[in-house]
Amino acid sequence: MSALLEVGDLKKHFPIRRGMLSGVSGWVRAVDGVSLRIAPGETLALVGESGSGKTTTGRCILRLLEPTSGSVVFDGVDLLALKPRAMRRMRRQVQVIFQDPYGSLNPRMRVGTIVREPLDIHRIGASRRERDDMVAALLRRVGLDPSMKDRYPHEFSGGQRQRIGVARALALKPRLIVADEPVSALDVSVQAQVINLLMDLQDEFGIAYLFIAHDLAVVERIADRVAVMYLGRIAEVGTREEIFRNPLHPYTRALLQAIPIPDPTRARERAVLRGDPPSPAQPPPGCRFHTRCPSVIEACPRVEPPLLEVTPGHWVACHLYPGPGGASGG
Repeated sequence: MSALLEVGDLKKHFPIRRGMLSGVSGWVRAVDGVSLRIAPGETLALVGESGSGKTTTGRCILRLLEPTSGSVVFDGVDLLALKPRAMRRMRRQVQVIFQDPYGSLNPRMRVGTIVREPLDIHRIGASRRERDDMVAALLRRVGLDPSMKDRYPHEFSGGQRQRIGVARALALKPRLIVADEPVSALDVSVQAQVINLLMDLQDEFGIAYLFIAHDLAVVERIADRVAVMYLGRIAEVGTREEIFRNPLHPYTRALLQAIPIPDPTRARERAVLRGDPPSPAQPPPGCRFHTRCPSVIEACPRVEPPLLEVTPGHWVACHLYPGPGGASGG
């Protein structure tokens, strides 16, 4: 199946300045050569520790941040080459759900106005009444009573606010939604409700998701494929089954072994990682994970491993698993 979104060698480096008038003394390599692809109607989960570059990658894809270099091709169109007006039109097809349901909604706007705003901006609907009818249908579709449209965000619970965010993203009937930690700020029971809603909407409208998360239990529920990110680079990409049943990269295995088990009688082997993640301003040479890896070999500190396809559809950047080819992707 052809890709809906193809991201190639995406980089985002932030300058380090010691003072307001001083020059650039270094760079924070937040995203440092990320390549991804998402098929129509697919959910690709982007996972990793805090600070790995997941959110920055999503914001660069949306052009909420301008990448340093690389390519972002959506349905054959290079988003990074678009002028502001053309990019604004393209945003009808690429929407976002933010992490914080408390901070992503304007507290001075009523919910109906928040959901209707994308329709007003893109002039969808022949009249104000028609757009109000669309808003009512959207609120109903995400499980909220349309009569709530005159309330303000502070009158809703966290789960209800995130449903409002989903309705706003859904208003323009996008083909791709970047969901940035959409359930991390919610209680576990509410998380399940929002995840089920996102999956139902995907089945109904064929939406593709880039699902950014650090909770692998949530990822196992919703993802078709999983990309594991460490210190600005992709460490492993594969189907959900491959990643959860046959993880290859030592970092992926450590993440999976850290998932809590609700049954206290079951024991699990845990990989203890040494130290904290290095700074993206000074990434270590060779494999970026070698300073914490329990399986270091001679090549790890010297040579950065490429992302290679070890088995069909399963890519890993690790010297322990040399692949048959030399092209990166996933």
